[in-house]
Amino acid sequence: MGGFSYKYLERVLGDGWSVPVREMSQLKAVAGGDLRNLARARERFLAGEPVEQGVRSLILSSWERCRSLGISPDDDAPYWQDYDAAGRLVRAAQPVLDWLAAEIAGTEAFITLTDGNGTALEHRFGDKFMIRRLGPVQIEPGFNVAERFAGTNGVGMALAERQPCFVVGSEHFSEWGQSDVCMSFPLHDPLSGYIEGVIDFCFPIHGVVPAVDTLIQRATQAIEAQLLEQSSARERALLRAYLEIRNHEYAGRVRQLAESPLGRGDEMLLKEKAAELISRGKWAAMEVPLSHGQVVALVSRPVASPSGAIGVAVEAVIPSDVPGERLAVVSSSERPDSSLQHINPPIADTRSSASTPPAAAAHAMPCPPRTTGQRLVLVGEPEVGKVAVAARRRLELLSDASVRIGTTLDVTRTAQELAEVTVPDFTDVAVIDLADAVLRGEESPEPGTELRRTVVHGVLGDHPFHPVGARIDFVPATPQSRCLASGRPELEADLKAAVGWLAQDPQRAEEILTHNFHSLITVPLSARGVALGVASFYRSQEHGPFADDDCSLAQELAVRAALCIDNARRFTREHAMVLALQRSLLPHGLPEQNAVEAAYRYLPAESRVGGDWFDVIPLSGTRVALVVGDVVGHGLHAAATMGRLRTAIHNFSTLDLAPDELLTQLDKLVSRLDQDESVMAEDNADKSAGIIGATCLYAIYDPTSQTCSLARAGHPPPALAQPDGSVTFPDLPAGPPLGLGGFPFETTDMDIPEGSQLLLYTDGLIDHRHGDIDVGLNRLRRALSHPDRPMEETCQVILDAVPPDHRHDDISLLLARTRALAPGHLARWDVPPDPAAVSDIRAAVTHQLIDWGLDEAVFTTELLLSELVTNAIRYASGPIQVRLLRDRSLICEVSDASSTSPHLRHAASTDEGGRGLFLVAQLAQDWGTRYTGRGKTIWAEQPPPAHALGSVR
Repeated sequence: MGGFSYKYLERVLGDGWSVPVREMSQLKAVAGGDLRNLARARERFLAGEPVEQGVRSLILSSWERCRSLGISPDDDAPYWQDYDAAGRLVRAAQPVLDWLAAEIAGTEAFITLTDGNGTALEHRFGDKFMIRRLGPVQIEPGFNVAERFAGTNGVGMALAERQPCFVVGSEHFSEWGQSDVCMSFPLHDPLSGYIEGVIDFCFPIHGVVPAVDTLIQRATQAIEAQLLEQSSARERALLRAYLEIRNHEYAGRVRQLAESPLGRGDEMLLKEKAAELISRGKWAAMEVPLSHGQVVALVSRPVASPSGAIGVAVEAVIPSDVPGERLAVVSSSERPDSSLQHINPPIADTRSSASTPPAAAAHAMPCPPRTTGQRLVLVGEPEVGKVAVAARRRLELLSDASVRIGTTLDVTRTAQELAEVTVPDFTDVAVIDLADAVLRGEESPEPGTELRRTVVHGVLGDHPFHPVGARIDFVPATPQSRCLASGRPELEADLKAAVGWLAQDPQRAEEILTHNFHSLITVPLSARGVALGVASFYRSQEHGPFADDDCSLAQELAVRAALCIDNARRFTREHAMVLALQRSLLPHGLPEQNAVEAAYRYLPAESRVGGDWFDVIPLSGTRVALVVGDVVGHGLHAAATMGRLRTAIHNFSTLDLAPDELLTQLDKLVSRLDQDESVMAEDNADKSAGIIGATCLYAIYDPTSQTCSLARAGHPPPALAQPDGSVTFPDLPAGPPLGLGGFPFETTDMDIPEGSQLLLYTDGLIDHRHGDIDVGLNRLRRALSHPDRPMEETCQVILDAVPPDHRHDDISLLLARTRALAPGHLARWDVPPDPAAVSDIRAAVTHQLIDWGLDEAVFTTELLLSELVTNAIRYASGPIQVRLLRDRSLICEVSDASSTSPHLRHAASTDEGGRGLFLVAQLAQDWGTRYTGRGKTIWAEQPPPAHALGSVR
């Protein structure tokens, strides 16, 4: 087993792989095997940076398609359970795969067979122990590795480019293919030319299998030979008849004309056009433009087999570069009739050490001599060809519909996708009418009621149809009403004779006829037994009228679209319910307080509602708590959990806990909730239930000292914009997410100048799935660098500039501009531990209240302070301090060094004490205790007279 080299890949390319010259030059540029440059180029591409060199243009184009489809490199390929494990392709390929397994035995290679859609059908491994290093995508049948699902890989490239392809290491878009080289060949039906599947050969990037190119080419030829063996005797008889005619006509001809090799993509196009010529059943010709400016002429000729079967053979010729010659040989191998290699592949001399793959020479037929000037493309019967062409177009349309309809969970967009799929291949104009209730996400009412024109596609400018948004009420005789009532499509082959259709709106019907529309199919959009609306397809004079066969196709398209529309409707309803719950649980406004000026925003994700929340909670002593959190997950469960956590924070905040202590209590609560949900999930056998966790940032700002205490639990740090416009992201201890239990949190104190802006946000604001998080932080820094801008405007600028284009997570942000309590609204006194000092404090407080114009509050305040100071002197230890704050309320605070907590109780009639706090509770609007690092503070709050309410700067 030797090291990886690009040399043999270049040889394979030279043996018939159709790769443009530019691609070959790019391959040679990396022929030195510097895979690190390729890996770095992939990293730059995923980070959104331009990639101009070091990557083949074929691969770069595939990467661009993957990014436009929203594919993530970390995603696994989808798994489909309904793959055909015993179909025609599997029967043809199994003996060849077994032969290949014997050839690669003992190596680190593995082989995959997929169908024409990219779904894995069979696997073969050179060494059974290598399965341990592979992922499920690489070893289990049923995974679909088409490019639109799994990103750039060998199978996906072969199907997208319709030719043999190879993908090396970091050229793979997904993470699970980074260590492999993949070589993939499409498998064509020898008679129809259609791609039936792909055979993919993979091996480690630093190891090769000898003559791998020979093995895979021989296997491809053998499988296609087996497919030919499964065709009917009539088809093979017609092919033999054609070959006998060709041998007779070109016997003795010695002139050899110029050769022009064609790629597999061009070969496929030729066979599709040849099928159309066969359906005509007579001598005919057409010119087909191919890649690189080539033009190939297809000529059809009738043939008959000895048994009497009548068919048509199609040959390909191109203009000759030889002066005076019109025709030139079209060939991609040493023999001009390269398409016949599917029947009798030249295997014997390809690899002397390998055995011949099974059935490689099955049904060998005479081949024309090398001197022929034309070559066979396809043989078939005219009537069968007509049916085949029509069936192919229907299958292509249905395949296209399965991919393009239902890409979003938006009702209107899904209806638009149905119209876009059908125009112009099936109809000239598609009109979709849906029930108003369906558009709102509600259950559909009775069929035919409250329909709304949702889509009109296929016409530009002024048109005779009702505009989008118009209310449509179909009369019972119209084909739309009839199809809704019967549940079956209605065909109007001649609109001029469609009495019911004309009766709906005679004037508008006349205008439609004037625009040369002549036939109509209406089909109900029904899902799960409920009619959602109706689709109407119109054809104009440029196409023939609809036929009965078109009705079944229209119904099949409508059934698929209706299911997608109903899924989108159900999602719309659930999304609206969850969003309504989410908004009801979020604050409907901010409480009145003077510590900060605040503004907020909440944006749900584009497709899901999450558990983000924010809060502004007034605390004692004019302080305020700022909170932002995020529940992991989305949907109803996340929204409900968010409501429970928000309520818990409000309850914990009334205890005046420090940020780290509050997060500790919240962490315990989330752990208990998680345990309860887990038990419930086990009882209900619901593994999807249960709280995974949450993150939270809790901050307390004190306007009397302009300090802020913060702690976070796995949440992004805040952004701080200084009054001078500088923006920083304070480095706070991250802390674990809530719900893990047993891990400590840490509070950080910092000084914040008055007029600063503190932004708290959830990760949906800066989380770019395919980009660097620093990009979002830099955008946020620029948006916050204008301190004089109004708060609401700043919030909008942040939402316009910072989030990713497609929001995969909801966003909450809380912006607070700090204020400071005016120095004249704060008074403090130190109290000696002497009961005689109480009278001095009362006098000082009385004097201060008179200076503030609060004479009416003197009596009550004296009673409150007398009781609180007396208790502190009697039961606590010094030092003792009294503070009087004038804000929206009048606040009295008494601090001491003791940690004992006073309790309110009802004193008996014979008790001599115990009535002090009861008196405080009766006189004050609110009162409480908060603990500090130096002891405790007992506070009492009373509303001052309305004319004397304080304010801050």
